[in-house]
Order: sequence, then C-alpha cells, then structure tokens
Amino acid sequence: MLGFIFIGLVVGVLARVIAPGRHQLGLLMTLAVGLVGSIIGGVVASSIGTGEIGDMDLLGGIVAVASGAVLVALVSAGNSRRSVSS
Repeated sequence: MLGFIFIGLVVGVLARVIAPGRHQLGLLMTLAVGLVGSIIGGVVASSIGTGEIGDMDLLGGIVAVASGAVLVALVSAGNSRRSVSS
C-alpha cells in the first residue's frame, strides 16, 4: 500500500513538471492525480500484455506520467475557472 502511495506521489510530481503552466494543486491533489495516473498506466500496460496492473514497468510508467500530466492540466484548468468565476 505504501508503495502505491509513493509511486503515485512520484507520478504526480513528474506530471506537474511535464504539464505546462502554473498549477494550484496541493500535495493531496498531486497524490490523487498521481494515483489515478498510475492506475491508468497499469490498466493500459496490462491490456497491452506487458504485465499485471500492480506491476510498474517502463511502458506503464510512461503512460502513468503522461495520463497524470493530462489530469494535472484538466484539474488545473477546472481550478482556475472556479477561482475566476467566484
């Protein structure tokens, strides 16, 4: 369980670095985005046949960081719209 949290945090931080622009995300939101990105990466890698969902191989890691970057951009866009309209 702690391994998933650590991997999720690493994926979230890498996703924040890759995603363009400024991000108003706290540590918990970065962790949540990283965990979701890790799950997406595991599912994609598993469906391709490179391993199980719990295994983190190179392809799963790349997909996890890429999907995390997309999620960071989406969450940041949602947060900026909320703060402008408030």
